[in-house]
Amino acid sequence: MIFDMFFKNKPVVAHIRLSGVIGNVGRFQQGLSYASHHEIIKKAFSLKKIKAVAISINSPGGSPVQSHLLYSLIRKLADEKKVKVITFAEDVAASGGYMLACAGDEIYANASSIVGSIGVIYSGFGFQDLIKKAGVERRVHTAGKSKSILDPFMEEKPEDIQKLKAIQEDLHKEFIQLVKNSRKEKIKPGSDDLLFNGEFWAGSRAKEHGLIDGIGNAFQVLEDQFGKEIKIKNFEKQEGWLKKKLSSSMSDAASSMLSELETRSIWNKFGL
Repeated sequence: MIFDMFFKNKPVVAHIRLSGVIGNVGRFQQGLSYASHHEIIKKAFSLKKIKAVAISINSPGGSPVQSHLLYSLIRKLADEKKVKVITFAEDVAASGGYMLACAGDEIYANASSIVGSIGVIYSGFGFQDLIKKAGVERRVHTAGKSKSILDPFMEEKPEDIQKLKAIQEDLHKEFIQLVKNSRKEKIKPGSDDLLFNGEFWAGSRAKEHGLIDGIGNAFQVLEDQFGKEIKIKNFEKQEGWLKKKLSSSMSDAASSMLSELETRSIWNKFGL
């Protein structure tokens, strides 16, 4: 009520910030997910008489499922409320982060933002030689011949890799179709081999390829579109006290360190 009275007759835009690796990244580090952010997204779209919803994205990607759930939620609410969505890439909007950007009717980025990486990746480690040197015998008993597929303590099997690649191809096709549905004629015909091979670009080059609509930050673009009297209502999920307490406990130091290493490895791919 007070918010509506104070900003009466002034254009209002709801602003959401989506930052971090998408999906679970550790015991107490959930990252971006539908469960962690759907309420804040719904609150932003429920703001009365808004001109648009702006979403700032800073994510190197992560879970394809959680990326798609968040994308679908944003598009569903935009269609139901008939509200324009404008997305902004900050440092990175890559892989699942770019999928989130595609939820916008318009996409903007900084000239130095990293954009793209439209592909699917699986990575892991092979420890079979290490446990042999340590004199450890691996014992696995399954019901179902594929239950131990890609076990890091066993030799890779060609048939297991083929199964994994088949899944990756299906996910990649869905990702490509989502981007094409979002960007439509903005993507040049015949550019599939260039755009959908997992490569990523700086913002200015991404604009040339049709992956974004323009160069600019959120406040600049929103002022240009809605005037200098615009009022921005920020919606950002705050980290709970319990999560902070648990994450900092000494008993979880090893888990936190591994989670941090995994998270940093995803960010480091893009030079951050």
